[in-house]
Amino acid sequence: MYLSLPARRGTAHRLAAAVCAALLLAFGLTGGAQAQKYPEKPIRLVVPFAPGGGADIFGRLVAQRLTETLGTMVVENRPGAGSTVGIEFVAKAPPDGYTLLLSSAAFSAAAALYPKLGYDPVKDFAPISVVTTVPLVVVAHPSLPVKTVLDLVKLARAKPGELLYSTAGPGSLIHLAGESFMAATQTRLTQVPYKGGGQAMTGVLTGETQVMFATIETVMAQIRAGKLRAVAMTTAERSPALPDVPTVGEQGLNGFQAQGWFALFAPAGTSADIVNRVQSEVARAMKVPEFRERFLSEGAVPVGGTPAQLDKLVRSEIAMWSRLVKEAKIKVD
Repeated sequence: MYLSLPARRGTAHRLAAAVCAALLLAFGLTGGAQAQKYPEKPIRLVVPFAPGGGADIFGRLVAQRLTETLGTMVVENRPGAGSTVGIEFVAKAPPDGYTLLLSSAAFSAAAALYPKLGYDPVKDFAPISVVTTVPLVVVAHPSLPVKTVLDLVKLARAKPGELLYSTAGPGSLIHLAGESFMAATQTRLTQVPYKGGGQAMTGVLTGETQVMFATIETVMAQIRAGKLRAVAMTTAERSPALPDVPTVGEQGLNGFQAQGWFALFAPAGTSADIVNRVQSEVARAMKVPEFRERFLSEGAVPVGGTPAQLDKLVRSEIAMWSRLVKEAKIKVD
């Protein structure tokens, strides 16, 4: 929009100036000034999973860092329905930059699994940044007689439906990783849903379940302590955090890979200035050696990508998960 003012001073000039100011405010053209003042109060960072899982771990790392560089950020856990409860809460929050979302790849998967979502993952959100990517690792309770992924396939085929695997709820990444594994290996495991990755890990740790397709940061300490057995990495390459754990491909299982990510979103309609301000702080943080090391120590790869990159990722993964859900006939209650 182009606005001009008359050169002549006086009443007409003052009136035109007032009209111009009103139009600027009405059309949000003062967003830059607002972004300079942002934030003027604490920012709520919603994590749609229970404490203890990957989203919670990385959400708290981000909140701690941005509190130091941007303004006070407080994590609020809102688990339920495979993360859709917390995601919908943010979708319906005021687009003022004071309610943000730190979600996992379940953000994209939900669109394929839940035909009656109370929000649209593309239209109702402003993507901010991919914070980090994480490999998944197949872990088993030490009592389970499997040491390789092919052992797991053999046992699962011998006992269809008897092996229980922990998930962070229907629609979570670790649920869909299990579904993808079953589709690739022609096996059948039984899902035991929990409210988050931390609780899912406890389930397999205590023997309530036998297997988990876990994001690495959730189970790495238990693997190193010998309380869980790492069977295979689900990525194309080994993780530097667990260099002795071979990939599924190295063990002869082709056609199955899974990788997680965690990203920041704002409600749709949030000022681009605010979105860019938060993104720039995240990107800057990822260049700080000690902050990067916090992610690397969890087995994660720090990213700090752009809104456009996150938007592209979400759209591509919605299409990918939609194909899997249709082909494997996956349903959630």
